[in-house]
Amino acid sequence: MTNKAHDSEPIRVGIIGCGEIAGPYVQTLQPYSQVELAGVASRTQEKCALFAGKHGLRAYESISDLLADKSIDLVLDLTGQDAHADVVAKCLDAGKHVYCEKPLALSYREAEQLVARAKQAGLLLGSAPSTFMGEAQQTAAKVIREGRLGTVRLVYAEVNHWRIEAWHPSPQLFYACGPLFDMGPYPLVLLTSIFGPARRVQAWGRVLMPERQTKDGTPFRLEKPDFVVALVEFRSGPVARLTINYYTDWKKKEGELVEFHGDLGSLYLAHVSIFSASVEYAEFGQSYEAVPLVKEPFRGIEWARGVVDMAEALQEGRPHRATGEQAAHIIEIMEGTAKAMETERPVDIKSEFTLPAPMEWAT
Repeated sequence: MTNKAHDSEPIRVGIIGCGEIAGPYVQTLQPYSQVELAGVASRTQEKCALFAGKHGLRAYESISDLLADKSIDLVLDLTGQDAHADVVAKCLDAGKHVYCEKPLALSYREAEQLVARAKQAGLLLGSAPSTFMGEAQQTAAKVIREGRLGTVRLVYAEVNHWRIEAWHPSPQLFYACGPLFDMGPYPLVLLTSIFGPARRVQAWGRVLMPERQTKDGTPFRLEKPDFVVALVEFRSGPVARLTINYYTDWKKKEGELVEFHGDLGSLYLAHVSIFSASVEYAEFGQSYEAVPLVKEPFRGIEWARGVVDMAEALQEGRPHRATGEQAAHIIEIMEGTAKAMETERPVDIKSEFTLPAPMEWAT
């Protein structure tokens, strides 16, 4: 994105949560004049104070104190997955616009209620991931939108992630959520941003490695599948095969790729989330060739891109892109996937959302 100058005052952002992802969000927010970081709050005051000191932020004494600050326009919820629905509800009740780390909630019913709550209050509600806004991802979407693939009928999306316990001090939280709800939003936000709502899902899953242990040697056991295969049918026509796991090494070559296959050709995206990933196109029966990205990419993932887009939307009076409605639809897909695994039967997806606009530099 561009650090654009605005005549209006910057959007003041308060952060709730000081976990592993908070640092990357703060680092990628700081260059933007569109936003001003008001401070941070957490359920653990000592941890909050350390984080605030490291990043030069104000440490609020409590979440309630942060929400009571009338100068804060938007709250960035970076709490644990199991706390999102409750924290988002409190933020909305306090009259704050909210951008939440994924998933927005752990059930579609909760997510749907939050969307309705925000709409009733006249507040913006957004949710990660905003990785579909990356330069590589926007390039892929533009190629498809321009018709170079013809009718797209088949998509392969792979998320071969590594074992969370290899790097995170509290991996149990991730495994309680499961790779489906933790990693599933990345390919699903990209695919729904391109093809629109899903209509049906079928799925299969298994616990590959049930016995795990934390970095300090504490054993724990998995209850949810660490390997999931899903077939997602989109109302616009394509079928996507999605595979996700918390078993393979994340350094596996091309471990989080997406392939789009159409009547006229195929498109390869080397990574579902990394903004600087390579994009390649091949006419049917021909070899792949590199596709130049629509603009110079951010190297890696700019975690705050969705937050900045929401801030600009507030300043410019336009819709933001990473909406609560789309996040809720993705949760319905994941919930349907879990149900399909359990029942071994297809599950229909009912919710709708408005497709996000392409980035202004990718039209």
